[in-house]
Amino acid sequence: MLKIQNYINGELIAPLEGNYIDNYNPSKGEVYSQIPNSQTNDVELAVKAGQEAFPAWSKMPKNERSKIMVRLADLIDENLEELARAEAMDNGKPLSLAMRVDIPRASANIRFFATAILHNASQSHHMEEGFTNYTLNHPLGVVGCISPWNLPLYLFTWKIAPAMASGNCVVAKPSEVTPMTAYLFSKLCIEAGVPKGVMNIVHGLGAHAGDAIVSHPKVKAISFTGGTATGKIIGRKAAETFKKTSLELGGKNPNIIFADCDFEAMLNTTLHSSFANQGQICLCGSRIFIEKPIYEKFKTAFIEKLKTHKVGDPFDKSSKMGAMVSKEHLEKVLGYVQLAKEEGGKILFGGNKLTIEGSENGYYMEPTVIEGLDFNCRTNQEEIFGPVVTLTPFETDEEVLEYANSTQYGLAATVWTENLTRAQRISQELESGIVWVNCWLVRDLRTPFGGVKSSGLGREGGFRALEFFTEPKNVCIKY
Repeated sequence: MLKIQNYINGELIAPLEGNYIDNYNPSKGEVYSQIPNSQTNDVELAVKAGQEAFPAWSKMPKNERSKIMVRLADLIDENLEELARAEAMDNGKPLSLAMRVDIPRASANIRFFATAILHNASQSHHMEEGFTNYTLNHPLGVVGCISPWNLPLYLFTWKIAPAMASGNCVVAKPSEVTPMTAYLFSKLCIEAGVPKGVMNIVHGLGAHAGDAIVSHPKVKAISFTGGTATGKIIGRKAAETFKKTSLELGGKNPNIIFADCDFEAMLNTTLHSSFANQGQICLCGSRIFIEKPIYEKFKTAFIEKLKTHKVGDPFDKSSKMGAMVSKEHLEKVLGYVQLAKEEGGKILFGGNKLTIEGSENGYYMEPTVIEGLDFNCRTNQEEIFGPVVTLTPFETDEEVLEYANSTQYGLAATVWTENLTRAQRISQELESGIVWVNCWLVRDLRTPFGGVKSSGLGREGGFRALEFFTEPKNVCIKY
């Protein structure tokens, strides 16, 4: 049984108290490794290592920091298959998805921020009275990065890359549900020559390791991606010590389809945006609103296409969907299907747990389509985070905007129309941090990423991420 280790001060070490947690392969429903059940003393050790490394790392010339990080990105590319297989086994997602999206995006994250620091410019303002102001952006020191289980290495690197590039030292906690690629990443840090203490990875539960990171007085900022309920707890705790806080939280995203859309393009993308990664992406369009003239056409075509959407072993090349991430999460999502029935919803497709030959104990579920629900019911208001979508017809722009904006969330939205005026008007009125028009999940890493309302606080991406991990200082000089 493999025992994953923490990565602290440049070394792989066991948890100080010697306790471990079982780690499951969701496609088999079996324990296949164990992770450290780290406590406050493990976090203390990591923070101390970061503090000791900070002066040298923050003062290192940017081009040298950049070279080390680019080497780390190169190593991810060189180990693409190993990392992708580890991601598929640990998370349950199809290997093809991990190979095509997750691992390449992880290296892209690091490469983007490693080179962005070479092109960042500070501000200077000349005053006619003989004064000049200029702005310095100082790294904060030791920062905490807590990442989720749905896109494990992808979102782990999305946080640690701007933190490191800005000159900070990092104490990171990957999800205890999907720790494997972060563990393999630790080894790549050693191989890449990342200085000791610059990157520290502490595995364990949020209530222990995560809480210790958020509460530590020497941790200057927290970047967290995960559920809204946990985000509220982190926000309150971080506020006690005035930490900078970035929270990327839940979503209940609308997918708005007008009758004048490119129907085939919309249909193919909507299938993907509904069920990619088993619907376990915060950006998935879980509420589909269809203009009435094409409602029946869409419903028929969507379900016909869904019949060929194979759920199976993540390592089977023909599988479009793999396993849900855990038994507990599978039961939660199935509970929402039952709730939808109680609220008067009609199950048009799926809704059941699946048994896959050869993986009888795995956590598989059918993609599920539901209609007939009120837009204000719990099924349409609460984040399910699984392969479950609801269909709702609409007649007017005003009506669909009311439906779309009715939830506490505001992360992402998708709009399908060939009418550019309508697309711009709807995009402006949507209460959402991100709007995709006639596409989905097209990401330019320079753009701001984040949500409004209960979907989060702050923005990630581009120079905004680098700014988050630095503190601006104005210097005013009289000549």
